[in-house]
Amino acid sequence: MLWNDNHYEEKTNNPTDEDIHTRVEQLRQQANAAVGAKKYTQACELYTQAIQLAPCAILYANRALARTKMEEYGYAYMDACKSIEWDPKYPKGYYRRAVANFALGKYKAALEDFKKVLQLVPHDADAMAKKKECERRIREQAFAKAIDSDAVKPLSLFETMDYHSIVVEDSYQGPRWEQEENISESFCYELIEYLRNQGKLHKKYLIKLLVYAKRYFDQLDNIVTYQVKESGITVCGDTHGQFYDLLNIFQLNGYPSCDNPYLFNGDFVDRGSFSVEVIVTLLTFVCYDPLCMLLNRGNHESKNMNKIYGFEGEVKAKYNETIYSLFAELFESLPLGHLLIGNEKGMRKQVLVIHGGLFSRDGVLLEDLQRLDRHREPDQGLMAELLWSDPQKEWGWGISKRGIGVSFGPDVTRRFLDANQIALLVRSHEMKEKGYEVEAENRLITVFSAPNYCDQMGNLGAYIRFSSTLEPQFYTFAQVAHPNIPPMAYASSGLGSMGLV
Repeated sequence: MLWNDNHYEEKTNNPTDEDIHTRVEQLRQQANAAVGAKKYTQACELYTQAIQLAPCAILYANRALARTKMEEYGYAYMDACKSIEWDPKYPKGYYRRAVANFALGKYKAALEDFKKVLQLVPHDADAMAKKKECERRIREQAFAKAIDSDAVKPLSLFETMDYHSIVVEDSYQGPRWEQEENISESFCYELIEYLRNQGKLHKKYLIKLLVYAKRYFDQLDNIVTYQVKESGITVCGDTHGQFYDLLNIFQLNGYPSCDNPYLFNGDFVDRGSFSVEVIVTLLTFVCYDPLCMLLNRGNHESKNMNKIYGFEGEVKAKYNETIYSLFAELFESLPLGHLLIGNEKGMRKQVLVIHGGLFSRDGVLLEDLQRLDRHREPDQGLMAELLWSDPQKEWGWGISKRGIGVSFGPDVTRRFLDANQIALLVRSHEMKEKGYEVEAENRLITVFSAPNYCDQMGNLGAYIRFSSTLEPQFYTFAQVAHPNIPPMAYASSGLGSMGLV
């Protein structure tokens, strides 16, 4: 950035209380060091202590950056607004707010703030680039809205796609799927090894895979009922394109089969730079045996998230725009949850597995979720809350730290589960230090399966083994090595990372 930060002394240097100023300065430097060490939760706590002593534009803007790093865009937005209130001429306040709005897909609001930055700091190259990116996104949204109107409803790409005519070159060294029946077991293992060695499934077989998978998903309910067998089931959380950690799960827990089924609870893609390999592997097992691989949709199985966090860019780099469009359409066919059915002492027991969380009101029943139109972007209503919400320790409801969905308390969890005769809610959506967390009087579990998230968070990954009685057993694991391609290698340039002060 080109601007200078000279507002701190003006706002916090009170000559009558030098001790407070000294303490705030210490806290600010400690918080900045925590951001540098990627300890963002600690940084937020330190900035909060400083703000309680002497609030100012810089402290709020710095905390907004830390919260952006934790994907808490709702909180980052509020901090940026506070920064602007304290100093309407502080460019980084507008910049932080623009980045938060951009991450939430609110491109028009982001554009206005990037324009404000350029008024305060003319010719800043970073702000100019992000302004242009916002303008491009706004044009894309307008075009998409135009072609999605009732008058001009486009055909599904799946209805017009003919993979039969695509020629597979003799030079292709990967596994081949020429027959019309389901994928064989040997194909699954050959493909995994081919992908492990950074091979790329031929586009003919990838398109065929997407066609077969979508045909299957379109038959399913929004909330799929699954009877857990004697052998049990493994539930995994976010994998976020960490393909080599996905393979490690299979190494530790066994490959998917009819006697070793898996449920992956959304956010297969984005951030990690091997998202194509993750989703191709999961879909391959679906097409081998759909009862050995169950998938739920996450908030990152959506166009806006894919555009920002890398999956769209990765698919276009490894294949082309048409194949990305097929993925985007396929994601809209994914079910929103699974209701696991087991028996404990002869009594029916139910566990609901969904990606995000619960709702902004009581009284929501499974029947209401079954009636939702899931073939769309999850940007409003019950579907957005199901994919975006997070639990909180306090009772009742709170503002979403993400800017979408809500925060819901243990009492909200209890009332929803009791109303639907469900014993336990399992969700993902949040990184946890040990890979999982149990809360809400042991009736809510968060599971997260991307260890050392984005190669920087230092967390463990976890998965849950459920027995036929639906008793959970937790397993944790650390990150394994992967090829030297960093996370976010294909991500949008619209998320800035401005320096701290």
